[in-house]
Amino acid sequence: MASTEHTIPDASALTGWTKSSYSGGSNGDCLEVARGRANVPVRDSKRPTGPALLFPYDSWSAFLSAVKRGELSA
Repeated sequence: MASTEHTIPDASALTGWTKSSYSGGSNGDCLEVARGRANVPVRDSKRPTGPALLFPYDSWSAFLSAVKRGELSA
């Protein structure tokens, strides 16, 4: 059985989802985050009622910083 410690089964239960300004209006491959929480929920924009993964704020911030610095390759 999968752990639910780092997930929310139905992400639509949360409010305040935002998508990156780099995502085009018709681009279907996007992630959304809900800010303002101790753990940052992240979901697939195509599945708003699907699960969300929860990342500790410090880990999410470190990930974003690494992306901005170009430290992650595709």
